[in-house]
Amino acid sequence: MKAKKLFAGGLAGVLLASATAANATILTVFDGITDGVADFDSTVTGAGGTVGVDVWDTAFSGSSIDRGDYVITQNDGGTGFASSYGTLTGTAIGINPSGGGSIPRTDPMDYFGSGITFTFDSAVNAVGFEVGDWATCCTDPTTDLFISFDGGAPILVASASTNAEGLFPSQADPSIDVFEIFVAAFDDSGEFTEVSFWGNGIGEVLVAGGQLRYALLDQDSLPPTTPASAPASLLLIIGGSLLAARRRRSA
Repeated sequence: MKAKKLFAGGLAGVLLASATAANATILTVFDGITDGVADFDSTVTGAGGTVGVDVWDTAFSGSSIDRGDYVITQNDGGTGFASSYGTLTGTAIGINPSGGGSIPRTDPMDYFGSGITFTFDSAVNAVGFEVGDWATCCTDPTTDLFISFDGGAPILVASASTNAEGLFPSQADPSIDVFEIFVAAFDDSGEFTEVSFWGNGIGEVLVAGGQLRYALLDQDSLPPTTPASAPASLLLIIGGSLLAARRRRSA
């Protein structure tokens, strides 16, 4: 039986990253789709916000896709592909990781070009979506996923050193584990109009989308976080300015 470690004041599946400015909080979600959506929504409503939801329920193509409240663009100008994947809620865009760098992959920005960017008509500071085919390979030494707001420092939202860390209960049948997750990031230090997402697991057929959940929270509305003694799962990235907790699964 698999156990789940919880972080950030009892918010199931919400992982503490760090405070990057006075009274500002960064939180991330890394979980199965069902639990991840619940974590995202409860965090937004707990901070007094309203969740916006867009299910990608239509076929689309091209390097720039207008979804009404926001536009999706591929960072390298490519068109990728849009199709169903597993039990993801809706259509997903293929964003196979590519880029330079060497092992270990120390600079997340080496792989930024293979990702996607959401440009919103109105400001947001909380965004979450589904990801498929992550951690199916390429865990040497880790395969990582990043989100950044308005071109700021990359926030590590998921990291796996084994394939098992990418397996979560399927939406369709919770008794079956699949490579499908929900990731999100919150930054209540300000308001943003661009949110980018990418991975560094060269060789993965990474897909993202399914649904996009987003919100604008009041500045400093998230509970402030106080980093405790760092457990083994706490990763130091971006010159020591960001701390991210990794959700571990154990048999």
